[in-house]
Amino acid sequence: GYIVVSIDNRGSGGRGEAFKKMTYLNLGKYETMDYIEAAKYFGAQSYVDASRIGVFGWSYGGFMTTSLLLRNPNAFKVGVAGGPVTDWSYYEAMYGERYMDRPEENEEGYSANALANHAKNLSGKLLLIHGTVDDVVVMQHSYSLIKKLVEEGKQVDFFAYPMHKHNVIGKDRAHLMEKVLTYLIENNR
Repeated sequence: GYIVVSIDNRGSGGRGEAFKKMTYLNLGKYETMDYIEAAKYFGAQSYVDASRIGVFGWSYGGFMTTSLLLRNPNAFKVGVAGGPVTDWSYYEAMYGERYMDRPEENEEGYSANALANHAKNLSGKLLLIHGTVDDVVVMQHSYSLIKKLVEEGKQVDFFAYPMHKHNVIGKDRAHLMEKVLTYLIENNR
């Protein structure tokens, strides 16, 4: 009873430089538009229940998942975001500044794509997952967003994987995948 879809949004490689560089200085803006269009397309199909569309992603995919639930609150019913970037100013300079420039040079881009600025919009169910020793997307990302969601009176679910870095590996990976699937199924009825 489920359909799984993977989308190559703008910013993905293999479709020319203009397509790939579209997201420069605005990580999250055009990609969310592409996911919304995909959700509309699939939601219009006779074999899809548009009221039960969920999304899952890790790292940048976690950023996308969280962006979709906060910036487009009615398009997705449920989301699971693992190790999500929630504010590009917290992210490692090597990657973040390559695509966003420095915060003082791109204040508008950083502000527009800082997910705490959209926390008041959450209406679906959201599970944030983070490894406690993540040295790529540090816990500050999830904690700062959770703090803002609490301030806005929004309910959010959170699970930390003790002693895992940026991804959950080993036998705990099976636990993670069960958690993701269970959350999506239980909150998408």
